[in-house]
Amino acid sequence: MSASGSLVCIGIFDGVHLGHQALISMAKGLAQESGLALTICTFDPHPNQVVSPSQVPKLIGDVEQRTQLLIHSGVDRVAVVPFTPEFASLTPLEFARDYLKDRLNAQTIIVGKNFTYGRHISGDVNTLAKDGNQLGFTVKVFDLVEANGTISSTRIRELLLTGQVTEAAELLGRNFILSGLVVKGDQRGRELGYPTANVEWDEGLIVPADGVYSGYIRVAGDRLPAAISVGTNPQFAGNVQRVEAYVLNRTDLDLYGAQVGVEFADFIRPQEVFESLEDYLSQIAIDVTDIAGRLS
Repeated sequence: MSASGSLVCIGIFDGVHLGHQALISMAKGLAQESGLALTICTFDPHPNQVVSPSQVPKLIGDVEQRTQLLIHSGVDRVAVVPFTPEFASLTPLEFARDYLKDRLNAQTIIVGKNFTYGRHISGDVNTLAKDGNQLGFTVKVFDLVEANGTISSTRIRELLLTGQVTEAAELLGRNFILSGLVVKGDQRGRELGYPTANVEWDEGLIVPADGVYSGYIRVAGDRLPAAISVGTNPQFAGNVQRVEAYVLNRTDLDLYGAQVGVEFADFIRPQEVFESLEDYLSQIAIDVTDIAGRLS
């Protein structure tokens, strides 16, 4: 960190979408002009988990993915603050003094215009600017980027929940990726000639709407084209939502126990129940051919 202090951007940054990226780009320019280190101050878990448990959103990515994306964007430091009940009880002034000034050596702070913080959510951008005058830092307020409406994590979640993964990608600046661990499933796909990786994800993460998608499996540095199924497998009267991916033209892979990323590219079709197993397998063959063409 620069001896002269840091320029701090505060926020959840869930998804590190194009709006976040625009803010970071602007902040990088200001930090370089001022000779300051650029620090992102984010929180884990999501603050609502402590202050409003009934309104906790499903996250676009976990804190590890968020941190990696932020570092990849070129920031100097990512400070992940544990959002505990004790932290939530801090007054706005205590947060500004103890965390922003004393721990992060903030000289300049950048926040979105809708930023709120502190005990009982009693602080806002005006409170922060007032405390900054006392503590010795300045506050700059950044308007959210517009692209046919405000780019926000909430809007991206809404798109994912309706299967609009390509539209979500336009706001993220990349395809949506769901991270998880490959675990054993029913192994029915292997019996049918389409072995799938059954991915177990953290329940706090968002999952796109049920359906069939084109995409990729990311594992150990590889990006493998895949047909992805999200749903309860209604053809076999399933009742548990699953995310399964068949790596195209590969029946030799053993991914059990691997940490993977399921990357969603296009929505292909909704889940269906077919009259016979033959019809079901015929549709899978059609889907695989379609997906191979889309990803080629």
